[in-house]
Amino acid sequence: MTLSSALAWLAALSWGWMLLLRGRFWLIERPARAPEPEQWPAVAVAIPARNEAGVIAATVRSLLDQDYAGPLRIVVTDDHSTDDTARIVTETAAAMNAADRVLVVESRPLPQGWSGKLWAQSQAVEAAVTAFPDTSLLLLGDADIEHAPDQLRHMVARLLAEGSDMASLMVRLSTETLAERMIIPAFVFFFRLLYPFRWVNEPLRRTAAAAGGYILIRRAMLEQIGGLAAIGGALIDDCTLAARVKAAAGRITLHLAETTRSTRIYPGFGGLWMMIARSAYTQLRCSPLLLTGTVAAMTIAFLLPPLFVLAGGPARCPALLAWVAMSLAFAPMLRFYRLPMAWAPGLPLVALFYLAATIDSARRHMEGRGGEWKGRVQAGSDAGRN
Repeated sequence: MTLSSALAWLAALSWGWMLLLRGRFWLIERPARAPEPEQWPAVAVAIPARNEAGVIAATVRSLLDQDYAGPLRIVVTDDHSTDDTARIVTETAAAMNAADRVLVVESRPLPQGWSGKLWAQSQAVEAAVTAFPDTSLLLLGDADIEHAPDQLRHMVARLLAEGSDMASLMVRLSTETLAERMIIPAFVFFFRLLYPFRWVNEPLRRTAAAAGGYILIRRAMLEQIGGLAAIGGALIDDCTLAARVKAAAGRITLHLAETTRSTRIYPGFGGLWMMIARSAYTQLRCSPLLLTGTVAAMTIAFLLPPLFVLAGGPARCPALLAWVAMSLAFAPMLRFYRLPMAWAPGLPLVALFYLAATIDSARRHMEGRGGEWKGRVQAGSDAGRN
């Protein structure tokens, strides 16, 4: 057997394993609606915002428009914005006659050892539980999320019915631009491959993950694990928090959102590249060995099959099996984002983009620019990551 044939068969077997034994990550499963509780707990939303004037009004409006039957308050930390973020939040709340439900706090200077987002969000949490002491659930959100009117009601009902301590949603990301349509579905696909949602949702498995745009957590659980201070230096804050909760014997769930969506638009490939490069090497624990393994694994599983198919020869048949398998696995995600199924065979090209951005992430880290985002270099220690 030639080396190319051996690699092609390895790719085919790898895809067989991923399709059958990797938590069925490729299937899009909708959670069942939960019965509504007799009494709705008080919820406080904690949002860090840094120069979000273009998106924050839609976020605040969508939260104030929730059909949630219990007390719902919103706290926004203005993280040293140089635009009108704080004013827009205040004016939006006043226009909706909800000024008593929305609080804006000014962020204190960023201390050593904290990532910017977590520091701002921790101040929002602190202000929320001080101003609204009856708060029992905290919604840790982003400033660029437009919430479906019934989303919180269904999330709280499901969390209470399942006895979960934390429930997260990966919101529907924007696919308005060509760059987004090409890159975003694969971003979600790779995330689910790395963290199969079925495994995340199983209490007995160690797999833990969350999506930082929408995390609903019990206040008691957050306090039990030491609050956001316990993960203050984490660059990948969502998965780090999920790991802490699960390590504390808490139950977590993670699902895809159908209608709650991100309003963050990436007009070109450069912004998407930075989105990946910001934290990819941190995800690999800043390990050259794990980076080498990732490059090898992605090359074999995603890049070599189409090359072997086009080259012909004895490696062509197993390579074609691998290419077909990855295309079939990717198809449900394309369907979820309402994109043509004909795009599925192009996944290797997107994988090449991700692989190159991951290598660039390592380069940036070695240059002391890891975690660069919104004018800050915040390559936190990611303390507490598993």
